[in-house]
Amino acid sequence: MSGIIGKKIGMTSMYDQEGKNVPITVIEAGPCVVTQVKTKNNDGYDAIQLAFEDKKEKHTPKALRGHYKKAGVPPKKVVREFTRFEAGHEKKFGDVLTVDIFIEGEFIDVVGYSKGKGFQGVVKRHGFSGVGQATHGQHNRLRAPGSIGASSYPSRVFKGMRMAGRMGNDRVKMINLQIMKIIPEKNLLLIKGAIPGPKGSYVIVERWS
Repeated sequence: MSGIIGKKIGMTSMYDQEGKNVPITVIEAGPCVVTQVKTKNNDGYDAIQLAFEDKKEKHTPKALRGHYKKAGVPPKKVVREFTRFEAGHEKKFGDVLTVDIFIEGEFIDVVGYSKGKGFQGVVKRHGFSGVGQATHGQHNRLRAPGSIGASSYPSRVFKGMRMAGRMGNDRVKMINLQIMKIIPEKNLLLIKGAIPGPKGSYVIVERWS
């Protein structure tokens, strides 16, 4: 397999082999179960569907209950598909994946969603400095965006104009992060560096390609 689903636990630090203190993100990776194997003949493409973390059956639609029952597992919170495979590591229906698919020291990619900031102005969202000073009659322009377009021509605002809007909650992929340590009994990956998202958010850990 090329990856696994995980949950961000938090951050800490540890010393590397050179004695340098480095920041560490702790991820609970798996166990994940294979709930579906898609093939090009049946589904039009090849993929493996993984599910992670149990949830209550009463919070699961009936159609999904049957889907998980077929795999012989309780309902899951997170389901993701992986379309990239490694030769000799094909998985079958019902197989369980853990942190054992990784090795210490290897480089990986981590996909997550950044923290949502809600609707923000241009100063916070784009780093604008505001319009002018507080003197000369400008009593409410300190955090204003300023001009956003011309007058009669072109009589519109160009696409991509940096303006106020929703900030954060974007899909972010951090590449070339190193696994510093693996704790298999607790399904933990200790990864060097920062990973997007708050504590408790779900991420996808993929092998470096």
